[in-house]
Amino acid sequence: MTLFSLRAGACALALMAGTAGMAAAQVTIVRGNDTDPATLDHHLTSTVAESRIMNDLYEGLVVQDAQAKVVPGVAESWEISEDGLTYTFKLRDDAKWSNGDPVVAEDFVFALRRIMTPATAAIYANILYPIANAEAVATGGKQPEELGVEAVDEHTLKFTLNAPTPYFLELLTHQSSLPMHRATVEAEGSNFTKPGVMVTNGAYKLVSFAPNDRIVMEKNEHFHDAANVAIDRVEWVPFEDRSACLRRFEADEVQMCTDVPAEQMAYMRENLKDELHVAPYLGTYYLPVKGADGSPLKDKRVRQAISMVLDRDFIAEEVWQETMLPGYSMVPPGISNYVETPPALDYADEDLLDREDKAKALLEEAGVAEGSLTVQLSYNSSENHRNTMTAIADMLKNIGINATLNEMEGTNYFNYLKEGGAFDIVRAGWIGDYSDPQNFLFLFEGGVPFNYPRWENADYDALMDKAAVTQDLGQRAQIMADAETILLDEVPAIPLLTYSSRALVSGKVQGYEDNLPDVHLTRWLSLAE
Repeated sequence: MTLFSLRAGACALALMAGTAGMAAAQVTIVRGNDTDPATLDHHLTSTVAESRIMNDLYEGLVVQDAQAKVVPGVAESWEISEDGLTYTFKLRDDAKWSNGDPVVAEDFVFALRRIMTPATAAIYANILYPIANAEAVATGGKQPEELGVEAVDEHTLKFTLNAPTPYFLELLTHQSSLPMHRATVEAEGSNFTKPGVMVTNGAYKLVSFAPNDRIVMEKNEHFHDAANVAIDRVEWVPFEDRSACLRRFEADEVQMCTDVPAEQMAYMRENLKDELHVAPYLGTYYLPVKGADGSPLKDKRVRQAISMVLDRDFIAEEVWQETMLPGYSMVPPGISNYVETPPALDYADEDLLDREDKAKALLEEAGVAEGSLTVQLSYNSSENHRNTMTAIADMLKNIGINATLNEMEGTNYFNYLKEGGAFDIVRAGWIGDYSDPQNFLFLFEGGVPFNYPRWENADYDALMDKAAVTQDLGQRAQIMADAETILLDEVPAIPLLTYSSRALVSGKVQGYEDNLPDVHLTRWLSLAE
């Protein structure tokens, strides 16, 4: 067995956080967020905006530090078996819930069984399929008690996996793996997330939640590292209008904005150059394509034509003001555990006029006459997304496709897509939960709620199933590359851009470090006077 313990590293991090954040009076930070969470039940969350809230309220077995490195959370150490199939975590003795109850291994077992139970209808259940029997439990074939997780004793938790999973520790930082206070959930039912009822084990506890206004949290005095949490109060304010966050930031009413209005990049680069953060980000901005039954959009030649005509360079440089990169693959560049030369759409370097000619030929071959097809371009509220879709509508005119715009309210936008809502073309984005191609390719497997187009391909699914049980990492990478090749040929979702993270961070905020997953827990931050 290989033993891994970061007790000393955790102590060093705590010391640094404590030194940076000492304050005599209550310290409050106001953080902008992309939108309100649709729920505070972390088993029903799915967005980055929701994960930010969950990461402040809860602590998992492991967490990501300011640099997004995996460090101990509730677990102080862990052992990994030589075959990579068994992970055994030793929980710290001083981990407590916000009501003072001890955090024990059974809290994780309860939560993991709950998220995998079909009745929970957890959208993210399939992310945990590396755990033995997880898929069978989630689909009703086995009982939750048969899930490959066991509380050996109060402070020992053991996982059994289906196959070696190189990203498993990073996966455990995700909100799907967070614990739950069983007594509260069972006594309160769906009310367990309400202020005054909710019991959490993270650095902060919930004080209030006023939709479209703010979520207020205060330091959890029972948190094991509370002495080194420098910020006493966090206010999360939703800003679907990124320009509104910019205005509040300049008025010093908000200390952090998680996104910025792309059309004002020149202004911010000139006037807020020290506060503006633009950094590489593990994410893909893409366009799922669905259409009604019988729609020409069901023909892959039509989808290929639409993809070909999109001027990704213009969208990245002009619409997003060089804060995005042109994207020609679903898996973003630089990801771990992949082939040396990943698949990509093969017309990236072709002249745009030549691509338009090929696109017109594909439409003619598919029987789509010029001017006969009108598509609706839907997007969630944001000036950046609106400007992107406006540009796409103009590009589609070049091949005789008409387009209308449809702006949708942000809070329930992704729920609509996950629940199978009707659309022609929508904008979507996926930020990696861990650095592995599986986290982007699983989105298009049959039966996955994130498969917004409801595309099904038996060959694709078979390759993804094979990759899931392949132990040789090189062979596994090639199998997933073969799957992405099918995806890019069928284009049920059109890759458009590769993300960069964009944020405004006040000079008063200390401890903020740019990192690839763009994770910035409030517990690592402090405010200078």
